[in-house]
Parts: sequence; structure tokens; C-alpha cells
Amino acid sequence: MRAPSRRTILYLLAAGVGVAALGHRALSKPRELPRQPVAIKVAATPIERFRINSDDTRFGQLEFRGGLVLTSDYSGFGGISALTLDARENFLAVTDAGVFLIGRIVTEGDRPVGLADVRAAALLDSTGKPLAGQKREDSESLAVAPDGSIYVGLETINEIWRYPGPDPLGQKGERIDVPAAVKQLRHNTGLESLVYIPDGPLKGTLIGIGEEGASGSDDLPGFLIGGPSPGLFSIAKSGWFDATDAALGPGGTLYLMERHYAPTTGVSAQIRRFRLADIKPGARIEGETLFTGDMAYEIDNMEGIAVTRNAAGETLLTLVSDDNFSLLQRTILLRFAVVG
Repeated sequence: MRAPSRRTILYLLAAGVGVAALGHRALSKPRELPRQPVAIKVAATPIERFRINSDDTRFGQLEFRGGLVLTSDYSGFGGISALTLDARENFLAVTDAGVFLIGRIVTEGDRPVGLADVRAAALLDSTGKPLAGQKREDSESLAVAPDGSIYVGLETINEIWRYPGPDPLGQKGERIDVPAAVKQLRHNTGLESLVYIPDGPLKGTLIGIGEEGASGSDDLPGFLIGGPSPGLFSIAKSGWFDATDAALGPGGTLYLMERHYAPTTGVSAQIRRFRLADIKPGARIEGETLFTGDMAYEIDNMEGIAVTRNAAGETLLTLVSDDNFSLLQRTILLRFAVVG
């Protein structure tokens, strides 16, 4: 789903452009994608305040630890839809253009100050050809298993591909079987979230979450793929929000990133958390809302979430936005500590 940002709306309204044009993208996805890794440079501009014109740092159950606006001259940078992060700040991301991004977040304490060692390469099929050339470019979800295997969900075609890790750049992928219900998800509202469960009762399960249900007002569809108890579950719809990414945190907690866009209100973002123990075939889970924000905050089309812990044992959430390769949107990276 493509949601214009606060900047998009303000820019277009100032230019006298009607709301019908808000979905128009100023740029298209890059088509010439490297099969082998290429090094790229990413510039970072600090976001000093999360709420515009406010020095507050506490927002709901979250405390703002810093943020960045990211830009690059590389045409394949942007459209980031999912993010994973390890304890050393090494990240892996996928984009709407069918590209892997790998690198490291540079920090001062918990505060992100830049990206380093960034490389990019196309997601490849089992023969070494880019998936994007086969109408499989809309890579929206990402999960990493303990053995290093990397799983990528493709939204419009509702497939899951597995890659060898820890560095999948230039590696051939393998399509894995998915439940029939995954293939039945609606076009462009399919698999938005993947989470691999490394231990516990769901050990070996890949949890998938769809962006929307059968209609925009239905519960969000959840899938338990593989593992000891495969099946379906649902997540209670929270207002107008749709799912965009999920990540597993300490203590068996699942964090869900959600997003909404409407021409009259602009873009909004929400984070909920759930007990992993409540997820089982046939379950309907509601969770707890940690934060909800609108265009009064430094948000954009928020699509990715990663969970780590800092040296003090705090749970950190790192969020990233999808700029849709548009000149009128931003790639932003935000970091929060869970304090409630």
C-alpha cells in the first residue's frame, strides 16, 4: 500500500494539486538491479524532535531515542518495507523494488547517527535471475532463522522465498510452500509481516500477517506456517490501521507496526504488542497499543520494525519508512525504547 507523507500533502496542497493526485508517485521503481553486491553511500540528517515543535521524549509507552532522514544517490535506495537488526546494529532490509540492503547503523549510545558499510543487490530466483524481472518485485516482509536462513515475503503474488544467510546478497533463492489461505490474500494487501519463532511451543514456526483482511474493516489475517501447530489466527482490527511489519522481542512479545492513510487526515502510525503465548490456531488476539501518532509527528509511510536490547537491558524498537521512490516522501529511521 502506498501512503503519501505529511510533506507530500503539504507540498501538493501548497501547489494547488487536488487530493486525487496524492497517490501519484514522482518516481518509478528502479529496473536495472545489480545481481552482485554494490557498495552505496547513504547520507543521514538527524531528526532531533519526534513531535513537531515539541521537546517531549515520552510518547505513550515509548521514549524517543533519535532518528534520521536517509538519502542516497543510488537509484535502488528507497522503498524499504522490512528490516531486521542484530545486537551489533548490523541490518538487513528489503525494498519494494526487489532489492536487499545490508549494512550497519552507526550509533552514539542508543541514538542512530548514520549508516555505514551499506551494500545492495537484487533478490534472485533459483536460477540467479532477479525476481523483479518476473513481476515479483514487491518484497514486503523479512525474517531470519537461527540457522541464518532468510525468509522474504512477496506481497502482490503472496509467495515466500528462502535465502542462505547471513549475507544473502548475490545468493540464489528458493520458493517455499505456503498455505492456500496465503495465496488467497487480496492483491496489494497480502503478506506484510514475517516473524521466525526460534524456541518455545511455536519453535520453527514462521508467523505471517496480512496487511488487511477480506475487506478493509475485517480482522487482520495471521498464519502459522510450519512448526508444530500450523494453522490460522486473527488479529483484531484496531480502528483504521493495517499491518505493515512485525518483530519478536524479549520475553515472548510480538510487536506489530501498523499504518493508515486517508486524503483527509494524511498518514498515521501505530505500534501494538502481543503475547506470543496467545498465538495459536483459531485464536483472535487484540494486544496492547503502545503508541499512535499522526502528521503532528515525524512519521512517513512507516513499514518496517526491528527489536533489539541495549546494554542496559531495555527493549529498543527501530522503525523505517517506505518512501515509494517518490521525491515527495522520505526514508526515515526512528528509534524508541519501550518504557511502559
